[in-house]
Amino acid sequence: MSVPAQSSPATPSAPARPPGGAAGPPTAAPPRPALRGRPFRLAFPPVSGMLRPRPALTGLLVAAGAFLLFCRGLTLGDYPVPFADVVRALGGAGDPGTLVVVRDLRLPRALTGALVGVAFGASGAVFQTMTRNPLASPDMIGLTEGAGTAVVASVVLGWTGGLGLSALGLLGALATALLVYALAWKGGTTGYRIVLVGIGVSWICTSATDFLVARGSRFQAQEAIGWLVGNLNGRTWGQVDTLAVALAVLLPVTLAMTRWMRTLQLGDDVAAGLGTPVQAVRLALLLAGVGLVAFGTAAAGPVAFVALACPQIAQRLAGTASPPPIVSGLTGALVVLGSDLLAREAVPGTELPVGIVTGALGAPVLLWLLIRANRAGSGG
Repeated sequence: MSVPAQSSPATPSAPARPPGGAAGPPTAAPPRPALRGRPFRLAFPPVSGMLRPRPALTGLLVAAGAFLLFCRGLTLGDYPVPFADVVRALGGAGDPGTLVVVRDLRLPRALTGALVGVAFGASGAVFQTMTRNPLASPDMIGLTEGAGTAVVASVVLGWTGGLGLSALGLLGALATALLVYALAWKGGTTGYRIVLVGIGVSWICTSATDFLVARGSRFQAQEAIGWLVGNLNGRTWGQVDTLAVALAVLLPVTLAMTRWMRTLQLGDDVAAGLGTPVQAVRLALLLAGVGLVAFGTAAAGPVAFVALACPQIAQRLAGTASPPPIVSGLTGALVVLGSDLLAREAVPGTELPVGIVTGALGAPVLLWLLIRANRAGSGG
């Protein structure tokens, strides 16, 4: 008695055919979302990766918005200039009076605002990715306060050592970063310890700054407080040049470590298993982020909440797992330029420091992040 053969369970059953024996049309594959990443591989140079259209499109749109705000800021002043004339003046065309007003008098302020926004936004993305904490920004872990203490000390005590504000801000932020890193070291560092130690060091620097301001004369205190709020008034080409050179060096270094930044998001053990030198990469990212925030702080003061809020905004706009540095920097430029417009037009006849506006706009973002972290069970 013969037994009918049975198909193996691992063998998929053949699709049912319609009556008449004719094979049905093949099932169409589901359409691929237009903005989903696509892998690529080049033979020369030997490079492979993932093309992500959504972050690129987001960056272009944010950059376009920042450029519109940039041009709008150049139209404001005692001598109003139409928007079209501003665009022509940026291209080198127009009457001589408009060229002098736009390119010589107003352009340094606008460029400083844009570059400061890029520096703070990219720095915040670096620190939040490195520590895997959305609350870890230069504002929160004492770096801007350390740079501010060094600059205020030079203003009040009259000691510069032959260094400019950029160099003093860099030294102050670097010394603060190394102190935080050393105090957080316990056979290595973790993002959690860096944040906790940084908050304590931040308050130490804030107290030292308050002491220096109280000790200085009235004019010294006024100059120091005006700088500590975050201000774009009276910016010069010297500050633009220094900040532009710093970004030209530090941004490529940051982008070169993007792959390692992504592995750090998986945790120290997993990153080490994937071949990432965890402590060396974390120290390199710390130094790059310190450089960005130090030069930005020296150019315009510690503009509040830009480094905290902009990476989170950019991450949600770009739909990425961590804050993208370039989109975060462009978002920072958009926020700083927009806040500067509000600061100049909110109160007629008065130009508020840009840091007041960014602080007012960034405080609700901080509260939202705290509430979100608490609901997720990571808020303590």
